[in-house]
Amino acid sequence: MTDIESLRRLLLERSVQRGSFVLASGQRSSYYIDCRLATMSAEGMTLIGRLGWKAIQAAGWRPAAIGGMTMGADPVAYAIAAASFSTEAPVDAFSVRKESKGHGTGRLIEGNFKPGHAVVVVEDVITSGESARKALRAIEEAGGTVLGVLAVVDREQGGKATLEKEGRKVLALTTAGELGLQKDG
Repeated sequence: MTDIESLRRLLLERSVQRGSFVLASGQRSSYYIDCRLATMSAEGMTLIGRLGWKAIQAAGWRPAAIGGMTMGADPVAYAIAAASFSTEAPVDAFSVRKESKGHGTGRLIEGNFKPGHAVVVVEDVITSGESARKALRAIEEAGGTVLGVLAVVDREQGGKATLEKEGRKVLALTTAGELGLQKDG
């Protein structure tokens, strides 16, 4: 079984739930993808790390760091950063908070990010693209350059297209359709 086949199997076994759900985007869905159940597993981290790093290299992106909105993006970023370690161009990870801390440094972006860094924004699931857009804004306001967005799963509900219309490059390791999930609506 290939890595992508293994990732799809893992997502279907651990992350896909069926029923009636309201997504973070406000859209209703007959299925929910809780990617964290796969992305926070040992197998998931290994697969996502390898697949994500290969996708970044194939896109020609050369980031200094990788990250996105906490908490969904965190295990994805950490897995890819770990997979990059034994290569010629390892990347570090960072997290974007939903809001700045009211104490300490008061940072919105934590971890290995500096102004001037070229970065890749990661997502666990893209639905509307709003979570990625928040991360993009925070990074660019802090002086970073975004090379592109990498998601584990694209729900194929307009988020990728919205980001691409804004001039963003977007990659997904797999899609809802490739997981055999029917579009809602």
